[in-house]
Amino acid sequence: MRVKYLHPWNLGRAEAVNEQLLLAGKVIVGDEFTALRTVCGVDVSYKRERYAAAACVVMSYPGLEQVEMVCKRSTVRVEYSPGLLAFREIPPLIPALESLQSSPDLFICDGHGLAHPRRFGLACHLGLLLDRPVVGCAKSLFVGHFKEPAEQRGAYEYLYHRGDLVGAVLRTQDNRKPVFISIGHKVTLESSLAVILRCTAKSRIPEPLRQAHIAAGKE
Repeated sequence: MRVKYLHPWNLGRAEAVNEQLLLAGKVIVGDEFTALRTVCGVDVSYKRERYAAAACVVMSYPGLEQVEMVCKRSTVRVEYSPGLLAFREIPPLIPALESLQSSPDLFICDGHGLAHPRRFGLACHLGLLLDRPVVGCAKSLFVGHFKEPAEQRGAYEYLYHRGDLVGAVLRTQDNRKPVFISIGHKVTLESSLAVILRCTAKSRIPEPLRQAHIAAGKE
């Protein structure tokens, strides 16, 4: 799979923030796909803060049968800085993404997209690098405010930040904590919600992302 080069990754905070501000204007908020046949979950696990294990798990959609799995291990070179998760997580992911033999129609990552102070979270960054639809599905709130959704599976409420609609809070299982959905690139919020709900028939976390998390943890 081809990954674009946008900028160096070892940038200082001010330079990294500036890159986010410049790239945010390139995010496409719209469904740029006709049919979904495969969905890929991507995740990174850290080992004693020295090594990063990145996993990509491609599954059929909507059947959710595994098509391909790639795991790569690398040295951690960038420390975490709030709001700059992409600069830490994407470098370990690139070798795994480039090793994919298949070409997934949509990606899901454990992070935010437009639900970010500069409207350019991990999901947006990944979307521009891959030039593919990406949905951000995070387990916790980063920015914004919302009403608690009803306790039934499929219930959701919109997420707002500084007056902007930046995502949604979705209950994927009855009486379980919700997940935070936001657009990364080339997808609408409505489609993002539909895909995540379809991928969570048996678990709180979308199955491709859950399997990527398990694979990265074992690497």
